[in-house]
Amino acid sequence: MSTPATSPTTTAATATAAAPASSRPSPDGPEHTARTAHPLPRPARLRPRDALAVGVSGLRGRKLRAVLSALGIAIGVAAMVAVIGIGTSSQAQLAAQIAKLGTNLLTVGPGQSFTGKDSPLPTDADAMVRRIGPVSSATATGKTRATVRRNDHVDAGITGGIAVLAARENLLDTVGGHLSSGRFLTVASSKYPTVVLGSKAAARLAVERPGGLVRLGEQWFTVTGILDPVALAPELDTAALVGWQAAAEHLGFDGHPTTVYTRTAESAVEQVRDVLAPTVNPAGPNEVKVSRPSDALAAQLAARNTFNALLLGLGAVALLVGGVGVANTMVIAVLERRQEIGLRRSLGANRAQILTQFLTEAVTLAGLGGLAGAALGGVATYGYAAAKHWPFAIPGGALAAAVAASALVGAVAGLYPASRAARLTPTEALSTG
Repeated sequence: MSTPATSPTTTAATATAAAPASSRPSPDGPEHTARTAHPLPRPARLRPRDALAVGVSGLRGRKLRAVLSALGIAIGVAAMVAVIGIGTSSQAQLAAQIAKLGTNLLTVGPGQSFTGKDSPLPTDADAMVRRIGPVSSATATGKTRATVRRNDHVDAGITGGIAVLAARENLLDTVGGHLSSGRFLTVASSKYPTVVLGSKAAARLAVERPGGLVRLGEQWFTVTGILDPVALAPELDTAALVGWQAAAEHLGFDGHPTTVYTRTAESAVEQVRDVLAPTVNPAGPNEVKVSRPSDALAAQLAARNTFNALLLGLGAVALLVGGVGVANTMVIAVLERRQEIGLRRSLGANRAQILTQFLTEAVTLAGLGGLAGAALGGVATYGYAAAKHWPFAIPGGALAAAVAASALVGAVAGLYPASRAARLTPTEALSTG
C-alpha cells in the first residue's frame, strides 16, 4: 500500500504545534520573547518600619542640628502645655474653693432712694430675713464712724483703710470664716470693748497675736482674735469687728446694719434672692441691693479662661516658629544629601520612597520635640501647682493634641523639602552633589 505524500507546509505546521509553548518563536520578534521569559523585578516597597529607620538615621547623623531644631518645637509645646496645665489646675482649685464655700451665700446692702439719698436698712433686717423658710442662717455687720489706730500717738485721720464694724456673734458661721488665732466674739464678750481683726487689718496695725490693745475712736479695745482671709466676704479682711452692744455703747453705733449675710438652701437660692429685698424693706424694695458673692469667683474663673486663651495663642506662635526651624533644617539636609538621593535613585528608589524618607524625617524630628515639650510643660505645671498648693491637673487630651500638633507642623514644614528631594533625577543629583 502506498503512503500519501505530505507537503512541506503541513509538516512545518505540525512541528510548530507540537513544540513546547516556551520554545515557540514570538510573532513580535525575539525582544518580546526575551522580556516574557525574564520579566524585570518589581521595585521593593518602603515599609513604615523601614521609612522610620531611614528617617531616624538621617537625624542621627546630624545630632546637634536635630536637637536645636527640635528645641524650637519643644519650647512651643511646653508653653502650650504649661498654659493649659496651670490654667486647669487653677480652675480646679477655684472650683474646689467655690464648692467648699458654697454658692448659697447672699448679701443684702442699702441702696439709694429716688432722690439719691442713702436708704439705711432696718435695725432688725437680719431677724426679718431669718423668717424666710429656706434661709438656714442670717447675720449682719454695721459700719461705725469710729477710726482705728495702733496707739493714741497716731493721727486719727490715718485709718489705713480699716473699717470698724459692729458684728453679730454668728458672723463666721454664716460667711464661712475661720480664726487664725484667738477667739471670736461671744454673747458675753460682745458687751465689752473687745475686737477681732481681719487678716489685712492685723497686718496693717502690726498686730501678730491676740492680747494687745488698739485704739478705736477714743476707747482702748482688747484684741481677742485674728481672722484668716474670708474668700466670700473680703471686706472683713480689712475690718475691726466689735460686738453689737459694745459698738452702741462705746462707738456711737446707731444699730442699722450695712450688710446682711444670708445662707439658704442650694435649691432655693434664686427664690430667696427674689424675696430678700421686699422682706428687708417692704416699703422700698428698690432701695435694697442683693448680690451673691460667689458670682465674683465665677467671674474670676471666666477672666482666667480669657487670659489662658491669650497665653495659648502665644504658645501656638512659638510652635509655628519651631516649625520654620524644622523646615530650614530639612531644606539644608536635602542640599547636603544630594549624592545620597542620587545613589538611592540609581539603585531603584522611586520618587514616592524619597518623599516618604524625608517626610518621615521631618515628622520624627517634630514629634520628638513635641514629646520633650509635653514632658517639660508637665514638669513646669507640677512645680507651679505644688508651689501654689493647687491640685495638679492636665487634661490627657491636651497632651495628645500638643504632640499631634507638633507632628502636623513637622509634616507641613517638611513637605516642600521632601518634594524637592523627590523631584531630583539620579543624573541631576549625582552630577551636582
